[in-house]
Amino acid sequence: MSGTLVLDAVTREYAANAGFWGRKTSFRAVDGVSLSVAPGETLGIVGESGSGKSTLGRLAAGIEAVSSGKVLFDGQPYAPVGSRDWRRQRRLVQVIFQNPSGVIDPRLAIGRQIDEALATHEALDRHARDRRVADMLDLVGLGSLGDRYPTQLSGGQLQRAVIARALIMRPEMVICDEAVSALDVSVQAQIINLLMDLREKLGLTMLFISHDLGVIRHISRKVAVMHRGKVVESGDVETLYSNPRHDYTRALLAAIPVGSPAERRKRDTAQRTAAPVAQASSLVQA
Repeated sequence: MSGTLVLDAVTREYAANAGFWGRKTSFRAVDGVSLSVAPGETLGIVGESGSGKSTLGRLAAGIEAVSSGKVLFDGQPYAPVGSRDWRRQRRLVQVIFQNPSGVIDPRLAIGRQIDEALATHEALDRHARDRRVADMLDLVGLGSLGDRYPTQLSGGQLQRAVIARALIMRPEMVICDEAVSALDVSVQAQIINLLMDLREKLGLTMLFISHDLGVIRHISRKVAVMHRGKVVESGDVETLYSNPRHDYTRALLAAIPVGSPAERRKRDTAQRTAAPVAQASSLVQA
């Protein structure tokens, strides 16, 4: 089964403002991260804004090149960004971004936008493309809405359209970068359930990026916690949820809303009594 992702000691640096006396400085957004995602698996990446998780997602997708380390997809490194081989590889790894309105053209009907992606990358006649687009719209729950324009759709419907456009290429891996964070809570649940259903039907490998451990818990069995460009804790999501080892992970868990004060007291008590473990500075293979 294809769809294996391996990141080996991956680092990404950016040039920063000149320091004192005009010295050149750099900012390390991702700092020596190693992890792997097996075919058909979903790995959650969680952390606050600025933790490096979205940069890690772009490296995993091949959208950006690493400063050092290696990214391997199906055993092969990504070709140079912009090359023909790179475009071929990028078809196999698609990204679903946070803000659907930022990646959808407001001037084109949804069905046409999905068809454009297909026409660009596959040599199919119009009838075959129309059939495939219609099937994909049905699969994501948009049915006969392909003729509608983005302004005629709700936020949840727009995100379904973005998902359809990503999956029309039949990728092996999907990287969801805060794919539900801009949606209302009730709509979040619908999109998460849709992604879980599509994962099973299509055999997708997923990297699911979020700032919310509560969301990660629903969609992923494994999780890596990022803080300041590093993975500070990783492992089975239920184990991490019940017995977090790192103070930063405990802070993320404390931010998850609970149903009642009694549930919050129970959770806080469990975290206080958990045996402290030395903070992890490198990722245990997920």
